[in-house]
Amino acid sequence: MIMKMLTSDSRFTKLEGHRVKLKAVALILTSVTIAAVSTSANAADKTSASTPTDPQIAMIVVVADTVDVEYGKLAVKKASNQAIKEFAETMIRDHTAVNEKAIALAKKLGVTPEASDTSKSLKADGKKQLAKLKTLTGAEFDKAYIDNEVSYHEAVIGMLDKTLIPNTKNAELKSLLESGRPIFAAHLEHAKKLQASLGK
Repeated sequence: MIMKMLTSDSRFTKLEGHRVKLKAVALILTSVTIAAVSTSANAADKTSASTPTDPQIAMIVVVADTVDVEYGKLAVKKASNQAIKEFAETMIRDHTAVNEKAIALAKKLGVTPEASDTSKSLKADGKKQLAKLKTLTGAEFDKAYIDNEVSYHEAVIGMLDKTLIPNTKNAELKSLLESGRPIFAAHLEHAKKLQASLGK
């Protein structure tokens, strides 16, 4: 389960000044790495025998971003904490842009997204988590939402390091993953700071 994935060390970098320049790389990285969480979390036994192909990663990207956009839309409506709402708005904006960038990159590379057990599992798990979040309100919702975002992003970084970068065949995609990782780690730190603030 995504909520139980191992954490990765990351360093917080203030990105506001660099956000515009680095956004495209960050978005594509976020998309691809979030997509990969399902491979590790829900198909750990299968992935040891079968690594995702670039077309499968492309499909996972679209599914993963769609799932996180849905989480964000719910949080904008239900969160009681303004900082959580703002974080959710950022997730909606970034992941919507990621889908656009990922689709454009797939077209440029001549890759047709391909469904896999991973993308199907990610979609099913996203629906289950969304259903759980819908039952919560107020501070309870805020905590559950941000806890989920932290766990999801931690798992993503682990998958990026262990599976995506080592197994990506396309040099352009691999370069984007490598150069965007620090930005993605900073997004995780933002979520962790929000999580810590809710604990006080």
